Amino acid sequence: MNWDAGLPLLILFSSLLPGLVIFFLPEERVATRTTLNLGGALLKLVLVGVMIWGVSHGHHYEIRLPLLPGLDLVLRADAEAVLFVTLSTVLWLVTTIYAIGYLEGSPHRSRFFGFFSLCVTATIGVALAGNLITFLLFYELLTLATYPLIVHRGTEVARQAGRTYLTYTIAGGALLLVGTVWIYSLVGSLEFTHRGFVAELVDTHRAALIVIFVLLIAGLGVKAALVPLHGWLPQAMVAPAPVSALLHAVAVVKAGAFGIVRVVDDVFGVEVAADLGVTGPLAAVAAVTIIYGSLRALFQDDLKRRLAFSTVSQVSYIVLGIAIVGPAATIGALVHLVHQGVMKITLFFCAGNLAETLGIHKISEMNGVGRRMPWTMAAFTIGALGMIGVPPLAGFISKWYLGLGALDAGQGWVVFVLAGSSLLNAGYFLPILYAAWFKAPPDAWPTERTWGRRETFWLLLAPPVVTALLTLAAGLLASAPFSPLQWARFITAQEYLP
Repeated sequence: MNWDAGLPLLILFSSLLPGLVIFFLPEERVATRTTLNLGGALLKLVLVGVMIWGVSHGHHYEIRLPLLPGLDLVLRADAEAVLFVTLSTVLWLVTTIYAIGYLEGSPHRSRFFGFFSLCVTATIGVALAGNLITFLLFYELLTLATYPLIVHRGTEVARQAGRTYLTYTIAGGALLLVGTVWIYSLVGSLEFTHRGFVAELVDTHRAALIVIFVLLIAGLGVKAALVPLHGWLPQAMVAPAPVSALLHAVAVVKAGAFGIVRVVDDVFGVEVAADLGVTGPLAAVAAVTIIYGSLRALFQDDLKRRLAFSTVSQVSYIVLGIAIVGPAATIGALVHLVHQGVMKITLFFCAGNLAETLGIHKISEMNGVGRRMPWTMAAFTIGALGMIGVPPLAGFISKWYLGLGALDAGQGWVVFVLAGSSLLNAGYFLPILYAAWFKAPPDAWPTERTWGRRETFWLLLAPPVVTALLTLAAGLLASAPFSPLQWARFITAQEYLP
């Protein structure tokens, strides 16, 4: 095995092997567990850096392992894969740091970090999958690895949320499996290919391809939280804050959205999908989800549930951009895959800080909290303004390209959806910022913990500050080499240039 074949495996194993060891560590082996967690995350970051350099210089990283007759397990680092792998790797590192601080002194940490590492491994597998069967295997592993994290607290509410999560995601996985088997029976291949691999069947199996598209998108739409398949996501907010961050920014919903990108770009191809007439309905579903999620967020007093419905809305920007069909909209969709992750993880880190430090879970309890926790609320403010789309933050870049793409494609109605969504974003984020910074604080917080002169434990504070700075940098340095925007342009050029 040469280096080009081994690198995808090394990236996968850099979280898998530490995770398997961590499962067997006694609870009191804090230093060993921390070393394995951070060592794996840092090693993966270095390896992904090598992969970014290689792919940008034309290297082809791929490994094939026999799986079934005629089907291989394929890990391949194309430009789309690298985008998602980089997002997951960077955010895994900061989430690991946050989780170490968040879970300090709590029970079952070895179990938590073991499944945490498996979850990230499955996400990396989803990102690097070179065909639909490999994608499906890691997609299902992600479901199984995430369930123990959602029910980690062991309460009845947590177990109920876990059952709901499994019901939705296993049903989605079943639809994905049916679509995968069906398309293999027609084409005899599941290999992801630029511009898809079903074009030759459009004339002879048009109806079947449309049904398969619906099956695949419905299966993926569960994790991507497309309405009406989103019901599991707000319930899953019972999970600890690092898990919520993982669900919303790094792993589960992103796996669903990334899968939809793969199906449209690399299974059907954007031109074939448009010819089949399936992109218009997909854009409509995404638009409904965007507005519905924002409206539901508007009326939530529980902070994490408001953020959860915000995710329902924001992730569908990615689906909408892909469904519009056009280079600028595709750039907007791909860059939002990264930008939404960085912004949303900031908000969930901050929500966790408020809960762990002051016992604040509801927005109605946040009056004056900016005076007590200024760094946390400064990070929250950057994340929230980014979500609204205020320049020059990351969210503005995404919405700018989505709007341009809609106009280029002659679908001006999308601009009204984006504008309406931005107004609703402002409607549910700005009151939080006003209450936190301008209202008088209460005489006492619900359950306050103190860390000397610091506003909270530094392991909880550093991650949201870093991701808030990344939110700012993604907007200010959008034109810099290797920025998410430039990489999205690189991917789109491959898709649309002859």
